[in-house]
Amino acid sequence: MSTHEPYPNGRRRIDKVLSEGYADNLTDLDLDELRSRRREAEQEEADLSYVGRMLQGRMDILRAELSRRAGGGDKIVEHLSGVLADSARSDHGLGRFLRVEPSRVDEHRRLVEQIIADVGVSDVEHHTDDELRESLGRLEGFEHSISEDRHAVQTVMDALTAEVAARYKSGAASVDDLLAER
Repeated sequence: MSTHEPYPNGRRRIDKVLSEGYADNLTDLDLDELRSRRREAEQEEADLSYVGRMLQGRMDILRAELSRRAGGGDKIVEHLSGVLADSARSDHGLGRFLRVEPSRVDEHRRLVEQIIADVGVSDVEHHTDDELRESLGRLEGFEHSISEDRHAVQTVMDALTAEVAARYKSGAASVDDLLAER
């Protein structure tokens, strides 16, 4: 089950973006509402991407510690910057360019820290290999649910973007009108 499972009539942005009907009958919406919905979906994608990257970093730390133990290397702390740099460079998403920064960063950080506390990996050196593997599996499950949510949000965003593009293509919307608003 997703950690962000949308609630019918929920108040969170993901509840709204993934609610039934949010991306239905888009041709009936005025352009401003269409753009507003697309911005909401884009912001939710940025937030989910941020949480996913944070979880990936934590999973990379666990994998590096397990690898270190298997090979008898130095403590993970001595290699932490390299592990996190590799994590930041890798592309775990769908390669979309995000035009917005994550919102609610502190809230997301607290969520990830709560997950870390729940799986008991705040101090990797004092856990057995089995405990680390179990924690890694749980983190992978959380990351998978975040990824599913992100994919669902991207599907909504794609539908909204396609409708906006169709309006420009048909002449129902004009770039000049958009520029005049700014």
